[in-house]
Amino acid sequence: MSHRPGPLSPGRRTLLRGSAAASAALAMGVPLTGAAPALALSGRPDARWGVQVGDVTQSSALVWVRSDRPARMVVETSATESFRRARTWYGPLVGAATDFTGVTALSGLPAGEQVHYRVTLADPHDPRRTGRPVRGSFRTAPARRRDGVRFLWSGDVAGQGWGINEDIGGFRAYEEMRRLDPDFFLCSGDNIYADGVVEPTVTLPDGRVWRNLTTPEKSKVAETLDEFRGNFRYNLLDRNVRAFNAQVPSIVQWDDHEVRNNWYPGQILDDARYAEKDVDVLAARSSRAFREYFPVSTLHARGREGRVHRVVRHGPLLDVFVLDMRSFRNANSPDRQADDTTGILGAEQLVWLKRELARSRAVWKVIAADMPLGLVVPDGATDFEAVAQGDPGAPLGRELQIAELLRYVKRRRITGTLWLTADVHHTSAQHYLPERAAFKDFAPFWEFVTGPLHAGQFPASALDGTFGPDRVFVQAPTRANVSPMETPQFFGEVDIDGDSGELTVRLRAEGGKVLFTRTLQPGRVGQ
Repeated sequence: MSHRPGPLSPGRRTLLRGSAAASAALAMGVPLTGAAPALALSGRPDARWGVQVGDVTQSSALVWVRSDRPARMVVETSATESFRRARTWYGPLVGAATDFTGVTALSGLPAGEQVHYRVTLADPHDPRRTGRPVRGSFRTAPARRRDGVRFLWSGDVAGQGWGINEDIGGFRAYEEMRRLDPDFFLCSGDNIYADGVVEPTVTLPDGRVWRNLTTPEKSKVAETLDEFRGNFRYNLLDRNVRAFNAQVPSIVQWDDHEVRNNWYPGQILDDARYAEKDVDVLAARSSRAFREYFPVSTLHARGREGRVHRVVRHGPLLDVFVLDMRSFRNANSPDRQADDTTGILGAEQLVWLKRELARSRAVWKVIAADMPLGLVVPDGATDFEAVAQGDPGAPLGRELQIAELLRYVKRRRITGTLWLTADVHHTSAQHYLPERAAFKDFAPFWEFVTGPLHAGQFPASALDGTFGPDRVFVQAPTRANVSPMETPQFFGEVDIDGDSGELTVRLRAEGGKVLFTRTLQPGRVGQ
């Protein structure tokens, strides 16, 4: 639960203490890199897991921290790095119940300004005993259109056995993204690979050896709450991730690997690696850890706990519609049913999305999907994981729900929509045109795919012709699971010009290369 400013009175509170401290100690069972955290049994609270800021708007933000022991979270904000005339926010008491993580909600911030902040952890029994402050900064969303907006997006982190490898500098793409200094970062899902074991070494096809940083929680598939927590902690062992988080706020969604590959509600596993076969149990544990480790507004607001889908409003130029294409979907299947009210979003989320798109007054409406629309993503020999199923004819199965949404956008004349996603471990740009499609009652639109940020790359997915996609650009390997040591990783950039309102998408590769660029015009229903 997030906390707003309140009195500092730790002596009158009782903290839950328990096995999460032991879990944190287990995570320290191997040497850590750089300034990575260490659990101490005495002394002052330590916040060296870093800080994060999430879901920034014109006047609000969420600040996250993790302690190594029970502590009171205190946040100071200022317009200057000197912290003159700082404002103090007294946050929650963090303890074992949340794996020593906490989130403090900031409000009343100035629009379009740089905000410097520092987080201090105080001993709950003696507020004078404090740890070393951890600093960060972020920009609030602009109130004026002419200020413009620029953000990055990607997904798929530490997948396919490719973990933190200090031989190549760890998660290098995060440092490259940090240097671009975007307004925020949109993570399109697969923040972790809870089903992905990280072995100490992997031999590449050319004979080179990949060396992973390992932890107990990354040595088996995640099943317990502490194992899911350990997966989220793993990425924070990387110095690039911590530096990035301190400078760049995030908008985070989830997909399948936060739980298990291709999972869906109600699934019962036939997988010998798992003692817990009920995916709903695994998903509930992962959802709790996800809530603990990311500052997501709907996960820390009373009455909306557990809901990933939301709108993040980033000034007059941009609304980001964050979808959850995992929690409410029907079962993966051949997906050729002629009637499907559940689809990939669930009926309630579809109603919510249509309503919020119609209400939006932003120039651009980015639909942040955790899966692509027209790319075929198989699940085994007969079933399908995403929207498309390879039948190029009239909409069937989950396509019916997307057809309803696209028709709604056209008929309500909702301008400035585009789709961003990751998931398929290659980068591409698709233009959807009714003249090419079996289903024609929609306005043309673009879908841009990027990632992975640090995972294996895979060959390009097949296209489904139902919505008429034309893949105008793709970069993908010819074999599966090409490591980050062998090929640059991918992320995307969106730059909205404050003067013209034009939106430019750049598909980027690690190393500074821009692979593809497309500029879209504002105020159009389709383009």
